Amino acid sequence: MDLLYTLGGAAVLILGAELLLRGAVHLAFRARISPLVVGLTVVSLGTSLPELLVSLVAALKGSPEIAIGNVVGSNIANISLVLGACVVVFPIDVDREARRIHWPVMMAATLLFVLFLADDRVARWEGLLFVVALVAYVSWMIIRSRRQGRRSAEQPLRTTMPVGRALLFLIIGAAGLGFGSGWFVDGASGLARGLGVSERLIGVTIVAVGTSMPELIASLVAAFRKQPDISLGNLVGSNIFNILFIIGTSAMITPIEASLDTFRTDLIMMTAIALLLYPMMRFGDRVGRWQGVGLLALYVGYMVLALVQG
Repeated sequence: MDLLYTLGGAAVLILGAELLLRGAVHLAFRARISPLVVGLTVVSLGTSLPELLVSLVAALKGSPEIAIGNVVGSNIANISLVLGACVVVFPIDVDREARRIHWPVMMAATLLFVLFLADDRVARWEGLLFVVALVAYVSWMIIRSRRQGRRSAEQPLRTTMPVGRALLFLIIGAAGLGFGSGWFVDGASGLARGLGVSERLIGVTIVAVGTSMPELIASLVAAFRKQPDISLGNLVGSNIFNILFIIGTSAMITPIEASLDTFRTDLIMMTAIALLLYPMMRFGDRVGRWQGVGLLALYVGYMVLALVQG
């Protein structure tokens, strides 16, 4: 039954996020909001909603290890699993902006997260600091893009979806996220108890991969179609959003109590993969297949280590 709750919750989460995202994007375009602003706000929020709802519900239900494990595991999966799988199918050109702007922000957020967790707790004021930092980062990106006079920032995309349907998608998607996150967390916690393993292990494996499924599926489809819409900048930006938005919002609502020792290996892995990304972006014009194989091997090795540690 716990497995059914976990799988069913994951499916409802993914469907809910997709519907809410479609509705929100079309409503934003109807309001003549530029694609740039939509991408930095509505789309980023929509793709991170599964992680947000799962971490928030887990923290509120007294399962902080699932809340932290979800974010840490998702950040590891984004770079090693998602990027690795995509470049094996189709190599990705290096995004210069990702190396010069997004990567330093991601590293700062990662190190600050580890520092905040050093006292085994992410307090409300620390969560507030994360959210303020995210608002500043997104605002700066919008201002910077407008100053560069990008054409896409001036010409909103058209949408043919009726307002009524967009609102319906928005409502159904939000409901799906609410129910799905609850089922997913309950099922994952039950699995941990039934299998006799820690919630931390469930968080960094099943929960993290489950909430990262929308990004993974979309990225693989784009790669198979030889339309590598995914870029290093998108993945790095997703990791920034996961820490600043998800941990920040969750901690503001309810402080997250979790032992640093419990997540020591996971935090080291998350930081190491983030650091490893820099030379991959710095040297060479693209991330190739062999680098993708290496990233996938790292993820498999991490999964084996996580299972051994329990």
